[in-house]
Amino acid sequence: MFFGNHRLSERWGIHSEYQWRRADIFDDWQQSLLRLGIDYYAKNGAQLTAGYGWIKSYQYGEQPISHASNEHRIWEQLILKSKAGRFDFQHRYRLENRFIENWVKDSDGVYFMDSYVFRQRVRYRAFLTVPLSRKELANNTLFLAAYDELFLGFGKGIGKNILDQNRLYFALGWRFNNECNVQLGYMNQYVVKKDGIQAERNHTLQIGMTYNLDLRKKD
Repeated sequence: MFFGNHRLSERWGIHSEYQWRRADIFDDWQQSLLRLGIDYYAKNGAQLTAGYGWIKSYQYGEQPISHASNEHRIWEQLILKSKAGRFDFQHRYRLENRFIENWVKDSDGVYFMDSYVFRQRVRYRAFLTVPLSRKELANNTLFLAAYDELFLGFGKGIGKNILDQNRLYFALGWRFNNECNVQLGYMNQYVVKKDGIQAERNHTLQIGMTYNLDLRKKD
């Protein structure tokens, strides 16, 4: 995974993100996810973002989707940050407006893309960062990162269960400086299927890099 929030001015910036998701170690595709957005940095420290995501989902796991499909996603989010001693907290609230390809079979059993279905989802993530090798999260610091994120569907087309998925994550990270850090961790992903009854749990190794560019003009 790669993440970057690039400051253009005191108030505005660009969000960039790509996630290369594989199944069965590296053998098969799971998802390809590209996300772009415009960031706004409020005076009170809040960060607001709106953007577009393109997601390609593939057939994987014990309960695979019927056909590989594309999703075009409009997303909006709010990030709030706080600190208590050595602990840094981040609360992320995200709304997703999803346009997903609907693949169906014809009379000969051949799949074709019939239309797009519209779905909506809200997400809440509580994120914790704790420095390990120093008292503060300064340059060249080993840190612990952990989060839990809840996904809830709402609106037209939602099935028997509004719970879409839950993600629990733990990682060790290294902060090189204010612009760059890397993380190696484990994510437990619980996914509820469309019927609201079937579910699966994915055990995921995550390798991530964050690199933030500061493009503001220097005095």
